[in-house]
Amino acid sequence: MIPTIAQSDADIRLCLPAMLALRPHLTSEQAFEQIRFQQANEGFVLAFVPAEDPSEPASAVMGYRTLNFLYSGKTIYIDDLSTLPSARGKGYASMLVDFVVEQARQSGCQCVSLDSGQNPARYDAHRLYLKKGFNITSHHFKLDL
Repeated sequence: MIPTIAQSDADIRLCLPAMLALRPHLTSEQAFEQIRFQQANEGFVLAFVPAEDPSEPASAVMGYRTLNFLYSGKTIYIDDLSTLPSARGKGYASMLVDFVVEQARQSGCQCVSLDSGQNPARYDAHRLYLKKGFNITSHHFKLDL
């Protein structure tokens, strides 16, 4: 399987089950509308690993965007990385990380970064990021309004 960029509404809908595995607070329609908004207005890219059967949901998804920061320069920031529970452990998330790192290199980025929750459900993801050469460089602080 080769990671693919979601272009159409149908592509996005194939990605929703894997995305909602990470973002269960959203409904399918909320996630769809938010993804479409971010694609149109914020440079959001949704990449996915298709299922073997093209009518089945995507096995894994990654949402990312290119940003520029004073502290890191041109950066691909990964918003979301999620695999369907039934597809975990098959290397799909690893494929997507490799894909986005290559995208970053090709577009002249200085780094790829992401935030990841701190709880046991995320430990497998943390192992993947560390294995891929990511470093833990900061704490993320949030103020809900």
